[in-house]
Amino acid sequence: MKRAGVIGHPIAHSKSPRIHGYWLKKYGIAGEYQAYDVHPHQLRDEALRLRDAGLAGFNVTLPHKQAIMDVCTTLNDEATRIGAVNTVVFHPGGEIEGRNTDAFGFMTNAIEAHPDFDWRQNPAVVIGAGGAARAILYALKRAGVPEIRLTNRTIDTAEALAEEFGCRVHDWDERSAAVQGAGVAINTTSLGMTGQPSLEIDLHGMASDALVYDIVYAPLQTPLLKSAETLGYRCVTGIGMLLHQARPGFQAWFGGSLPEVDDALLETVLA
Repeated sequence: MKRAGVIGHPIAHSKSPRIHGYWLKKYGIAGEYQAYDVHPHQLRDEALRLRDAGLAGFNVTLPHKQAIMDVCTTLNDEATRIGAVNTVVFHPGGEIEGRNTDAFGFMTNAIEAHPDFDWRQNPAVVIGAGGAARAILYALKRAGVPEIRLTNRTIDTAEALAEEFGCRVHDWDERSAAVQGAGVAINTTSLGMTGQPSLEIDLHGMASDALVYDIVYAPLQTPLLKSAETLGYRCVTGIGMLLHQARPGFQAWFGGSLPEVDDALLETVLA
């Protein structure tokens, strides 16, 4: 029986076991996917223990996405360029490979929602400078976005990330001004999530066919997306990014083709 899992601290909130459990059942694979609560101080020891216990690999969530890079013996190109790992694959010889599938999940979700959208026409605004922002900045650069504007509540974090990815930083108080003329606005923060304050931003003045993307998926329709819809902009919800980023890992651990994201999976995860 093939086994994989997800590590984080805390980990009880993770929806990854639902996602992979659904695919294991759908495709009739004799496999197991579990969540493991791993304290930061135990990261290396626990990663090696899971490898030695016979797991095929694991997903990585907060707060380990950057720290796990030091445990990996090799990194693929995306993980290296993004500077974070969300998928670990154990190879037969003991090699620990770190990968990052967040950029794939981000862009696949957007293309599925709006396949005709041209990313090369107008600037993009990224709100937030945490781990998710790293993968999204990488994806935007690959898509040929002509200019990326970055705004974050902590300016020092934004400036460090902007220097790494070649972005222009806007003060948090200027976030509404930053979206003027932009073709894309992406919320990578937890603002708007259930139990969190809303993201206060005025979206007026974006390009007429602008796309607004919120990686928050609880609730699915965040206040930001409701505001964007009122203004006639294209909207992308965050749940698809979560589902699509899981696909390459599942394929690496359990074999076969990339698993499908279907309505039944969406219902299972959102239940």
